Amino acid sequence: MQDGFVRLTAAEAAAMISNGDAVGFGGFTTSGVPKAMAAALAAHATAERDAGRKFRLNVHTVSTGPAFDGALAAADAIARRAPWQSDSTLRRKINAGEVPFCDLHLSHVTQALRYGWFGSLDWAIIEAAEVSGEGDILLTSAVGAAPSLCNAARRVIVELNHHHPPALRGLHDIWEPADPPHRREIPIYSAADRIGAPVFRVPAAKIAGIVEANAPDPGTAFAEPDDTMLRIGRNVTEFLAAQLRAGRIPASFLPVQSGVGDIANAVLGAMGEHPEIPAFDMYTEIAQNAVVRLMESGRVRFASCTAFTMSPDALARIYGNLDWFKPRLVLRPQELTNHPEIVRRIGVIAMNTALEADLFGNVNSTHLFGRSMMNGIGGSGDFTRNAYLSIFTCPSTAKGGKISTIVPMASHVDHSEHDVQVLATEWGVADLRGLAPRERARAVIENCAHPDYRDALRAYVRLASTGHTPHTLRAALEFHERFEQTGDMRGVQFDGAAGAAQA
Repeated sequence: MQDGFVRLTAAEAAAMISNGDAVGFGGFTTSGVPKAMAAALAAHATAERDAGRKFRLNVHTVSTGPAFDGALAAADAIARRAPWQSDSTLRRKINAGEVPFCDLHLSHVTQALRYGWFGSLDWAIIEAAEVSGEGDILLTSAVGAAPSLCNAARRVIVELNHHHPPALRGLHDIWEPADPPHRREIPIYSAADRIGAPVFRVPAAKIAGIVEANAPDPGTAFAEPDDTMLRIGRNVTEFLAAQLRAGRIPASFLPVQSGVGDIANAVLGAMGEHPEIPAFDMYTEIAQNAVVRLMESGRVRFASCTAFTMSPDALARIYGNLDWFKPRLVLRPQELTNHPEIVRRIGVIAMNTALEADLFGNVNSTHLFGRSMMNGIGGSGDFTRNAYLSIFTCPSTAKGGKISTIVPMASHVDHSEHDVQVLATEWGVADLRGLAPRERARAVIENCAHPDYRDALRAYVRLASTGHTPHTLRAALEFHERFEQTGDMRGVQFDGAAGAAQA
């Protein structure tokens, strides 16, 4: 071929990889995933297993979804996994103890790989829109950790996906910091600053081959917001508008980070419609549907992210109007989008979702009942600890009202009370800044808890009457156990004499 690299079928490339190899995959969520290679590796693992041979890989990636994690997990091709996932098949294997899973903050991943904390990386497999003969790589709809994976790996396989046009050049901003003790400041002072290059170079000798493909990203389906989501969106937006009026947010506003999901879309949509909130910038991990709409309407001035996590029609709008979007949009490595230095410097307003929150502001965003992994912490911790203002949202109940997401004590803590400043549900907003633990508990109960659970939560605080942070471990445990035993948390009461939860 003109670029001088060997062309391989996906099956031929998969056959080059050995059982036990450590493989880093490019992409982020369902975007920029090496699609042909994922399918070929799953097929290769199945064939090896049918022949009585083992084929399992140590996988490092933020790529996920049924076509990637699901296919590899179903083929029993994953020996270990880090650092984030969201596929149901892989989730079952992780929670069954079949696949050891290391969860860590996304801003830490590439440095950990460079330091060799996970051992050596045998392969990097990435998706590209264009490859030059010198090894210059133009990425597609996500950057994630791809440049660092290629630098760390011994060999690289490039999946050249012709669905993504070379006209993407100029959308990416690729830059990797030096490691301590030689690291300097990251010179990003606003969301729109560009400090790197539109491509990155992989030494030609490292590239084992090119696999050609032509496949769209599967995209992410988002539901139309229901009444609960809309109420959460309005509550967060009214709170931000009040902060703006009080002078606690600058009149020009601040950059916004938003987690992925339907609630996040609803919150951003409400912000875009509020007459008091000016046009703002996004400095975030992912751009999803609401960001595209807000950019098109002029409500978002600029968006900095590491991936597009959106529906196919929203991505098509970007690809169909690249000349308009490229001056207003940038894709960076996750090490930059999530870096604490930048988040703190530019004063990001961080908005993320919780599985549950306790009365004192501790948030669980990863584990059901403290032991079953959902997805992982992702980048929420990077932003929460370093944000100008950290907000967590969730509906006040789950399972049709059978479970309260506001609990006496979080069953697992990803974000502690020291980092969580604001909680919001469909019932209201609890501003926890400057409050002592008992004051926090009152604010959370009266503003965020579902009315059906407020009496039980008030009783818990009365029961746990001593200490700076009033807790009674037995009653807190039984609050969680009640749902596991009966499937319904409704009607829970606390017996002040025994300190136990009673039906």
